[in-house]
Parts: sequence; C-alpha cells; structure tokens
Amino acid sequence: MKLKHSLLFAMLAACSFALPALTQAATAGPSRNYTATLQPLNSASIKHKTTGEATFKVRGDKLTIDIRVKGAPPSITHWQHFHGLKGELAASCPTQSADTNGDGFVDILETEPAAGTTMVPFDTMPAAMDVAHGTYPKASAKGSYHYHEVVSVKKLSAAFARAFDGQKLDLDKRVVLIHGVPSSMKLPATVKSLGPIPAQVTLPIACGKIVKVK
Repeated sequence: MKLKHSLLFAMLAACSFALPALTQAATAGPSRNYTATLQPLNSASIKHKTTGEATFKVRGDKLTIDIRVKGAPPSITHWQHFHGLKGELAASCPTQSADTNGDGFVDILETEPAAGTTMVPFDTMPAAMDVAHGTYPKASAKGSYHYHEVVSVKKLSAAFARAFDGQKLDLDKRVVLIHGVPSSMKLPATVKSLGPIPAQVTLPIACGKIVKVK
C-alpha cells in the first residue's frame, strides 16, 4: 500500500511541475516590440505642436497598443489610426512639403502619397475596423491623452486581411497619424477630407513612423 501511495504521489508531483510548462508552451508565441515617435504636422497653421509616442507589444496572440500624446488641441476627440501603402511598400510620414495646393495645410488626401490610406483605427475596438464610427480618445484641457488597448492579433489580422486583399499587418511598414482640430477652426475650402467627414476631424496634427525595436 505504501508503495502505491508513493507512486501516486510521484505522479501527482510530476504533473504539478509539467502543467505550468504545458500552459506556458500553449500560450507562448512570437514576442515583438515596435515604437513610433510622433512629430508635429500642420503645427504652424493650427498653433499646436502635437508630439508623443506610440508603442506596440506583441506577446503571443496579444497586441498591446499604448499611445501617449501631448500638445494636441485640447478638450476635443482625436481620431488616430495607422496608415499604410498597399502591397509591399513601406509608408512614411509626410512633411509640410506635401501641401501641394499651397493653402498652408497638409490635409488627409495630401498625406496619401507618403502615408497611404487609413487602415486600422486606434479606438475602443480596433479589430472592428470601423474607422468612421469608433470611439476615440479625448484630449484633456491641457491637450494630452493616454490610449491603451489590448487586442487579439488573430482577430485583427483576419479583419485586416479581409479589408485589404489578404495583406498582413506589417506594423513596421506603417505610420501612426493623429488627427483633429476644433470644429470652430475655420479652414480654407481647399482643405479636403474623406467623404462627408468634416476636414476638422481628419486634419493630421502628428505623425510617427512605426519601427521595430531590436
């Protein structure tokens, strides 16, 4: 009887050590870090120098998105997304020279040659890919905000592939754009937007190239 109890104890002990290892193996996956340093865009025209940092951490199936912004137009909601070019080309942040019509503003359409199209919204549900209707962060009275979301890499990748003809997320080929000035700000009629969305909502105020951290 003592021998049987000893064998049973040994088996249970082995299992207790094996389970954490199995759990770790089941949840383990690629770990990758990315960052984007946000630099002002249109600052001379909007009278705000918006800066900040965006970080992206991949741990297995979890993508943690963290964006800290300061110097943005205060007390308003700011749309934010990653933009990119279709295919294998890497996007870049536009400079003020992208103001091709010379109206003093780089509007969302003028960013497209460098930054590409709007892809993933950094709202409360990035994997829903609902750019126009998502809930975005609101800046404080001092013009700062902190955005933090954790999403499933699998779900986001699947939604992205459906929206962009099988493309991969490829974070290090994308740029982060922060948007938004007060609705009361008068903009020239030459400042364009996307469809019926007011130009004040989509006007870029900061951009950062996403790079992989070694």
